[in-house]
Amino acid sequence: MQNVTDRTSNPFGLEPPFDRSDPDDRPAVFGYGDANADFHVIGDYPGVHGGESTGVPFTETESGRAIQDVLRTVDFASGPRDEPTLENCFLSYIHMCSLPDGETPTDDDYATLERFFDAELRAINAHILLPVGARATDHVLREYTTQRHRLDLEMDDLHATDIRGRGFLVVPVKDPVEWYGDDREAIVSRLEAILDSDYRQTKGVATTVG
Repeated sequence: MQNVTDRTSNPFGLEPPFDRSDPDDRPAVFGYGDANADFHVIGDYPGVHGGESTGVPFTETESGRAIQDVLRTVDFASGPRDEPTLENCFLSYIHMCSLPDGETPTDDDYATLERFFDAELRAINAHILLPVGARATDHVLREYTTQRHRLDLEMDDLHATDIRGRGFLVVPVKDPVEWYGDDREAIVSRLEAILDSDYRQTKGVATTVG
């Protein structure tokens, strides 16, 4: 069953549980994109992956622009870079609230926002999860697979690999500021291979999230 919303930004009407943003920033950078997407790209927080001014994940910062360039290469994104048109792709953060310059989220901050991210992830119900960076990858592997206990969080090794989740295929992405060599080509090639496959069978061969 498809989602009923056709809104691109914050399609499920989430409200930030706290506002500690700087005056010129958005209180939060909620999910953005195709609410019926098969691919869900999951970042860390706005200070790392961008969007504090635009309100759109993966804009403004070096890492955000690099991820968006990958999405454009595989035809998920088009149009203006600060407000792209996304097809079959949804973007969100495990910590969506903005923080003052120089501050990073605490473990309590992440815990407070976990239910908001989880609600959005379940509502999108994508087939492929693409966590970007170590923090997002750790969270997704712990919460949505049974594999975290047997995997070291070595992003060099996990980057652009397939990990079977509870109802999902997880493809970790090393943070772009740490890319070197053929890291960009590796994630582009992995996405192209998935798109060329019958990837929607992912739901049929894994157990349901619950």
